Amino acid sequence: MSVPPDPGFALYVHWPFCASKCPYCDFNSHVREGIDQERWRAALLRELDHFAALAPGRRLTSVFFGGGTPSLMAPATVAAVLRRADGHWGLPAGTEVTLEANPTSVEAGRFRDFRAAGVNRVSLGIQALDDADLRRLGRRHSAAEALGAIRLARAAFDRFSFDLIYARPGQTVAAWRQELARALDEAVGHLSLYQLTIEEGTQFHTLHERGELVLPDEDTQGELYEETQALLEAAGLPAYEVSNHARPGEESRHNLTYWRYGDYVGVGPGAHGRLTLAHGKVGTRTHRAPDVWLERVERDGTAAKPFEPIGPQERLVELLMMGLRLREGVPLDRIAAESGRPAAEALDRDRLDGLLRHGLLEMADGRLRATAEGRTRLNGVLRALLA
Repeated sequence: MSVPPDPGFALYVHWPFCASKCPYCDFNSHVREGIDQERWRAALLRELDHFAALAPGRRLTSVFFGGGTPSLMAPATVAAVLRRADGHWGLPAGTEVTLEANPTSVEAGRFRDFRAAGVNRVSLGIQALDDADLRRLGRRHSAAEALGAIRLARAAFDRFSFDLIYARPGQTVAAWRQELARALDEAVGHLSLYQLTIEEGTQFHTLHERGELVLPDEDTQGELYEETQALLEAAGLPAYEVSNHARPGEESRHNLTYWRYGDYVGVGPGAHGRLTLAHGKVGTRTHRAPDVWLERVERDGTAAKPFEPIGPQERLVELLMMGLRLREGVPLDRIAAESGRPAAEALDRDRLDGLLRHGLLEMADGRLRATAEGRTRLNGVLRALLA
């Protein structure tokens, strides 16, 4: 039986502000005219101190600044958070530190400042390399600006990634093939390729309900997914997770901690976390509203809501929901550890046998994995397995 990878221990820092709100986005992001950077820096540090006291003696394996648009943060805030995290847990040399950035919020000097602050990887929200689709997606940059941002990232950082969205309204397989070829000319080690989904509460949801926004049909969506897998595999960036592709060794270490069901601390408005404490594993979350979060941190030292105990069955469900997204799958001994029962007892044998027989799951080398076919139907596979 293979030894399961250490899932790591991660820190997520949420910066909730954007220059504008994209119509497809349901993330906790807000547009503000002015931001008191020093006040926000002090609050992030204070909440970080609160969570560090709950999880002493750990060693960080990654830090991720997400949002929102964290490239709108002052580099001094990034540096201060990393210094404080190092003081609490240690940040060994080479620890992955990622910052999300939008093409319109970056420039060469700003990237240099973030690198000096301790960032060693950036993730760019490109989303499309077609100007008309960028406008439809509510993006403020052009394809040319996107390519310029990628060049800046390549010059400033050894590791970078960028995101694209496919299955956009009116998108054809031929057009996506051309766009992916252009993206592969620019990519180095990692690409995130997400199928457009309509999320409640977004402008796109309203338009979709009215019939004013029409996505490609299911067959076209399937073809787009299959073309994505084939082209990226051939280019040496196979899918290590449903929507993420990387050359071997270039996977996002931070996101692997999530998918391998490791512990992570989440600070900032609306941030979630998972922590293993003396009495068991708990879920953490903070107040979403930036102003409420800020006031409560200044008053109480944190804006965390009451912790939610995660029992063995729920841990099993979360482990499988996250881990089956990965090509590597889930170690059977992790299933036993989280559920408190051998894997053969924790999983319903009849349901599992049916999924194995239909080629949607496979069990080998001490792991349970979704097959390539299973990953295309993962929601259904999980419903069948966990019903």
